[in-house]
Amino acid sequence: MSEGLLALGIGDLGLELSPSNIADLELFLQEMGRWNQVHNLTAIEGEKDSIRLHLIDSIAVLPVLKRFLRGPSPKIADLGSGGGLPAIPIAIVQPEWQLSLIEAIRKKTAFLQHVRGKLKLKNIEVLCERVEDAAMQHPAQFDAVISRAFTNLARFLDLSLPFLKPDGLVFAMKAKRADDEMKDVSMDDWRLVADVPLHIPNLAVERRLLVLAPVRKSTLTS
Repeated sequence: MSEGLLALGIGDLGLELSPSNIADLELFLQEMGRWNQVHNLTAIEGEKDSIRLHLIDSIAVLPVLKRFLRGPSPKIADLGSGGGLPAIPIAIVQPEWQLSLIEAIRKKTAFLQHVRGKLKLKNIEVLCERVEDAAMQHPAQFDAVISRAFTNLARFLDLSLPFLKPDGLVFAMKAKRADDEMKDVSMDDWRLVADVPLHIPNLAVERRLLVLAPVRKSTLTS
């Protein structure tokens, strides 16, 4: 595993990770690569691209999450978690945060459960459910909802809303073209809190993290 490339990316992100963090992140990628040969967890293959596109892309959001999330142990739902991105890298780096990985495809949740045990990640739970069903079981329980390439922004916001506490936030990992998706979002229902460009070291792509809050409408009585 190319620790030098991993360390370079982390250094450019301004994050300080322990040797144990780095070892666990590398082990996660190894397991993803091994399972991907059989179960097709992701279309990205090869160590170099995996490090750049998966791991670094996922933890690039951490400085923004730290800025907005309050309290020592926020609860975060990762919708359509797939192979565990961005939730697994976040859980490794932030062991005090609690993450729920929601994924309906059984082969993917089997991988997530495997990684949870392999890395002894006590701060995650894996829910093998459709997002709509999970929302009914866990209403208004999360400080934040996040997703990476799950669905279009308007639908992601609709699916996220039932999970959120009254002051909860949605973090949408998007590419530059997110401007088109924003046009479909009702600003009567959602407030754009932040639009943060993300620099992915050694990768010539543009990423951004949209932070949105639901508009809580008050009922006036005469």
